[in-house]
Amino acid sequence: MRLSKPRIAPLADKDFTPEQVERLEKSRAKDGSILNIFRTLVRSPDAFRAFSWWGGYVMSRNSLNPRDREIAILRVGWLCKSGYEWTQHHRIGLQSGLNAEEIERIKHGAGADGWTSAEKALLAACDDLNRGHFVTNPVWSDLTKHYSERQCMDLVFTVGQYTQVSMILNTFGIQVEDGQTVDPDLKA
Repeated sequence: MRLSKPRIAPLADKDFTPEQVERLEKSRAKDGSILNIFRTLVRSPDAFRAFSWWGGYVMSRNSLNPRDREIAILRVGWLCKSGYEWTQHHRIGLQSGLNAEEIERIKHGAGADGWTSAEKALLAACDDLNRGHFVTNPVWSDLTKHYSERQCMDLVFTVGQYTQVSMILNTFGIQVEDGQTVDPDLKA
């Protein structure tokens, strides 16, 4: 976490406008709760609507399998030092086929032991995009040995989306939900 308290506070249920309630309807968890990221972003209802549509594509309609998608998202969260992103996607990563040891290994990137050649290429592309906003030719060549053209595009879309999300979370100071624990390496 870059900040220990929000710069832009999440809205309480009692403060939602009818438009905000409508925008949030599809963002509720199964138990009816609403994450702090959505409670904050809905302060700009039109931006939240567009953000939700694109985020929905990246999270559930892109061509990467869920495990690869979560490896990329977690690597971005780690590189951007986004405690909120890392915390949320740690849970999602576990649900998507990663184990706790693999999630911990994401912190060390493509050079860590235990990754497949495809996963190494995926992680190297995340690092290239984070470092230079460009996938270098050697990394791209390796990536295309394992992933289709569409999957390569979706990887860039995913890294771009979650870099933006991390910048939003970090800058607005969006805090994790009650009962969640931020990785000690990412605490404010």
